[in-house]
Amino acid sequence: MHPDTHLVIHLQSLDQRITALDKEVAALPKHVAAIEKTLESHLRKLEADRAALTANQKDRKKLEGEIQIHEGKISKLRDQMLQAKTNEQYKAFQHEIEFAEKEVRKAEDRILELMGESEPLDQNVKKAEAALKEEKQTVEAEKSRARERTAADRSQLDLLRAERKEAAAKIRPAIVKEYERIRKKWHGNTIAHVDAGRCSACQIVLRPQYLQDLRKGEEMMTCEVCGRFLHFTPPVNVEDVASVG
Repeated sequence: MHPDTHLVIHLQSLDQRITALDKEVAALPKHVAAIEKTLESHLRKLEADRAALTANQKDRKKLEGEIQIHEGKISKLRDQMLQAKTNEQYKAFQHEIEFAEKEVRKAEDRILELMGESEPLDQNVKKAEAALKEEKQTVEAEKSRARERTAADRSQLDLLRAERKEAAAKIRPAIVKEYERIRKKWHGNTIAHVDAGRCSACQIVLRPQYLQDLRKGEEMMTCEVCGRFLHFTPPVNVEDVASVG
């Protein structure tokens, strides 16, 4: 095995950890934005329920006022009806009283409907207020954890990037340049193992002479098909292991 192989494997491991942490740092604000958006939608729903409940109560109060007006009018009409001098006047007062009483019944029926509508609205508001109180606490706790995790990730990234710089400095510049090219092409997967004469990445069988040169370990070699660095580990001889034990 070429001496740079282990160094390249280590460099790839560092890059994979750096990439994973970079993704996590980028994802955390999106996660926070998502839970805040959900909270905002719940707040808007609560505000809508509150507005509906307020409108309900306002309509009931208005109807109660109208009933009082109609009842006052009925009382006056009855007094006036007692002073009617002709049958036509009496019938006219009676007609107005019946109309006002009809309006009172309509208002009372509507008030009963509004009372029936207000009960679930009131329950929804109370439940939503309790749920939102807990949700706000959960969101704040989640945001705090995200800030702590981001700080920890960035600290770890600083260490890993420093370690990567040191690791890359130990590898020949030409190999590092090739490594970067492969890393960009294959999204970080720069090294493939050779298993049963095949490249583990593209599953192409290596030419016998190419495999023989790889076994010598005199230079860093890449797959002739996918272009990844090849890592060959000689098979373990069971008899040799047994003799050492």
